[in-house]
Amino acid sequence: MPANDPFARLPEVASFTVTSENVTDGAPWRPAQLSSGLPGGEDRSPQLSWSGAPEGTKSYAVTVYDPDAPTGSGFWHWAVTDIPATVTELPEGAGDEKGAQLPEGAYQLPNDARLPHYIGAAPPAGHGPHRYFVVVHALDIPATGVPAEATPALLGFTMAGHPLGRAVLTATAETSA
Repeated sequence: MPANDPFARLPEVASFTVTSENVTDGAPWRPAQLSSGLPGGEDRSPQLSWSGAPEGTKSYAVTVYDPDAPTGSGFWHWAVTDIPATVTELPEGAGDEKGAQLPEGAYQLPNDARLPHYIGAAPPAGHGPHRYFVVVHALDIPATGVPAEATPALLGFTMAGHPLGRAVLTATAETSA
């Protein structure tokens, strides 16, 4: 049975719109967004576009989180912070090892595999469906001040006092036994 919405316990904030050429809300990930350890997987971060962020937004962060991972704490696949407020899109593949397609000033934190880039979905075989929350966070600060080697959980803790809005897409994945 999947865990509840991981954002339900956070302060309620305004919602805004996020869309993607690679993610259809509620549908399975496309193969390119899966782990390179799976057939067709490429560990390629999805393209994201967002609009309608609350007034006063000074920066964004983007996270991809699997609350259904069998870890007791879920699994963070990607975290990017300090995206300038003037940016409203990340191209597909921006979360590669170099992060060269990220906007100036933005940087990636190590995911739960301790790799500072996007890592695709790879739920354990036979574990059932997993949900992947792709979230754009609108913040009231221009920079989070989170060290580049910090965890996505620390980023979440730091953002907790600064949210203005949240835009969410949910992808799914399941690996057959």
